Amino acid sequence: MSEQTSAFEEWKKRTEEELKKRPERKDEFLTSSGTEIKRLYTPEKIDEDYKDKLGFPGEYPYTRGVRRSMYRGRLWTMRQYAGFGSAEETNKRFRYLLDQGQTGLSVAFDLPTQIGYDSDDAMSLGEVGKVGVAIDSLEDMEILLEGISLDEVSTSMTINAPAAILLAMYIAVAEKQGVSKEKIQGTIQNDILKEYIARGTYIYPPKPSMRLITDIFAYCTENTPKFNTISISGYHIREAGSTAVQELAFTLSNAVAYVEAAIEAGLDVDKFAPRLAFFFNGHNNFFEEAAKFRAARRMWAKIMKEDFGAKNPKSHQLRFHTQVAGSTLTAQQPDNNIVRVALQALAAVLGGTQSLHTNSKDEALALPTEDSARIALRTQQIIAHETGAADTIDPLAGSYYVEALTDDLEEKAYEYMQQIKERGGAVAAVEQQYMQREIQRAAYDYQKRVEKEEEIVVGVNKFTLDEEPEPELMRVDDKFVEEQFERLKNLKAKRDYEKVNSALSDLKEAAEGTENLMPHIIEAVKCYATIGEISNTLRDVFGEY
Repeated sequence: MSEQTSAFEEWKKRTEEELKKRPERKDEFLTSSGTEIKRLYTPEKIDEDYKDKLGFPGEYPYTRGVRRSMYRGRLWTMRQYAGFGSAEETNKRFRYLLDQGQTGLSVAFDLPTQIGYDSDDAMSLGEVGKVGVAIDSLEDMEILLEGISLDEVSTSMTINAPAAILLAMYIAVAEKQGVSKEKIQGTIQNDILKEYIARGTYIYPPKPSMRLITDIFAYCTENTPKFNTISISGYHIREAGSTAVQELAFTLSNAVAYVEAAIEAGLDVDKFAPRLAFFFNGHNNFFEEAAKFRAARRMWAKIMKEDFGAKNPKSHQLRFHTQVAGSTLTAQQPDNNIVRVALQALAAVLGGTQSLHTNSKDEALALPTEDSARIALRTQQIIAHETGAADTIDPLAGSYYVEALTDDLEEKAYEYMQQIKERGGAVAAVEQQYMQREIQRAAYDYQKRVEKEEEIVVGVNKFTLDEEPEPELMRVDDKFVEEQFERLKNLKAKRDYEKVNSALSDLKEAAEGTENLMPHIIEAVKCYATIGEISNTLRDVFGEY
């Protein structure tokens, strides 16, 4: 028996041991013709190149997946992103989606919340509840999560600059439910570098922002071991117009910067790295997208092992959430978006995602209706249960095309990462506007190709209709804004001002020093200090970017 065949037999043995603890979803997996589907397909002869570049699922370099049994044991988390208007309305949507078979929550916050302003702030005018739910205080978070057991559901929060505040609120709600910090599960996005690069919802300058991130790493490592402390996001980089290569390179460069900052702050890489998570875009080019995810896993495993000396296998594993590409949705012929979303989601599944959001067909026009949100969720369920895509591990592996694409993406991404390294790393590259310019150039080039019909967008520059039916759209009633103002006013009238002022004063003093800020933010949240009050306290110390 060759060394490589022996390695495969050893993998099978370890997998069988793992399956005793968590069995596969079904006793047997069959095609529609009755053919048995193997757990894993490999070349007849497993050579050294295969083992080094691909390996086996759940083992270094994780090209073929981060779990040995992948979806045969457990499907990806179906985590539909939702949030609009008031906490009450969003809570209803959450409960509806959970009733329809969603397996995790994903919270969209409105713009004032994302940049640390209360709903009644003059800066919030016209934006309250528009692109997500308005959360001003712990009271709103309690309403948002009412009736949802936080020891049973994992929650992702797309929040960056004020991530520490929203995490503090989540911890406080869990404690009120009787759920200890050690049991809560979920992810905060907490990726500020991509905000400077592609999205814009930053508050503070880069250095104090990085301090907040490493404070979260340190606090959560000791107190919330099941909570992912960051979701390093390529999604918004891609939405801003980047290529797949740029999405891969810039995301991993940002991740390197976070790891370096945490180590510099005195944290042990093998203690915080297992809770790092990633967030990628599922775009249109089907095979390139599947290859991108495979390349990302291999690159991260090498970076963590070779560059940072991480020894814990979980530190090497790139676990990621995927959201299909909002920027590809068209206002024209919106039903076409159902097809786009299905194919993008399938590429993410074949690429081995751990969590997935599928966009609704009407999101280029408005917030999704309940019907379109259900169709988006059903898309994932059909992929999971009807297509057979989840019945074997890494089904595209071995394709000459997919393997070549994987190698090419990796090579070109490393070239970009080297250029970023030569500029002093991701933080310096952000300050020099390097990544921003590269994305702008890529977006401009793509738009020129669309206008010349070198790129076809069905229903937009080809196969158009002279007249289109008026779709039924969701409308958020603005009357809730006055109700939000009133709730905030009543909260401020009934809370203990002395406790609030004391907590904010302690937070300011800690920010002026070097203490971890998380315990102080949690204390302020529990006193019902608002997101604006806490953010302004930090603005006074850190300034604004």
